Amino acid sequence: MRKIRIIANISLDGVIQSPGGPDEDGDYPHGGWAMRYFDTAMAEAIAAAQGKSFDLLLGRRTYDVFAGHWPKVENDPIADGLNAATKYVATHRPDSLGWGPVEDLGTDIIAGVRRLKSKDGPDLIVWGSTTLTSVLLEQGLVDEVLLLVYPVLLGRGKRFFSEGADPRELALVSTKATSSGVLMNTYRHVGSLQTVAIPTSAGAQQA
Repeated sequence: MRKIRIIANISLDGVIQSPGGPDEDGDYPHGGWAMRYFDTAMAEAIAAAQGKSFDLLLGRRTYDVFAGHWPKVENDPIADGLNAATKYVATHRPDSLGWGPVEDLGTDIIAGVRRLKSKDGPDLIVWGSTTLTSVLLEQGLVDEVLLLVYPVLLGRGKRFFSEGADPRELALVSTKATSSGVLMNTYRHVGSLQTVAIPTSAGAQQA
């Protein structure tokens, strides 16, 4: 069975929108917020996190953003991995998928993902794709989440977890700090959020 692993660039307040540039995802005023922290060590860490062999699981918007950038990048290990990977895309417009190798997930996205996950093959990595990641987490299909946490507060923008999605619980597996101040936190998906009430003291109970 294949594993599904989410990797995301994220601010301290949970924003993942347009980390790479101002035109990456709509008219976002803080586009490119991650780039000043990106160095050779970060590139090597991301390439290692993706692994030598993987496929991509993407929402349509993220696919289009990646398709407009990564095929133009040469002599770069991250680009080489992304360009070579098979891209499985959640889309209603499969005929317009030009960056390959590529396949659409079909009309039933979750059924398509379950089918992929049940087969043998390399891990499926999800970048961006906020709507898709939330659904995958809610359905219990995610094995691992790697958050690249940048020391910035953005205040506005698309969040890692969609508004209205069911709360989830993660368990920290490992953490590593880069020289630029980015935390690479790896989590295991646990399941639905469990809450615990603050214990009432004996004195308060008697009162």
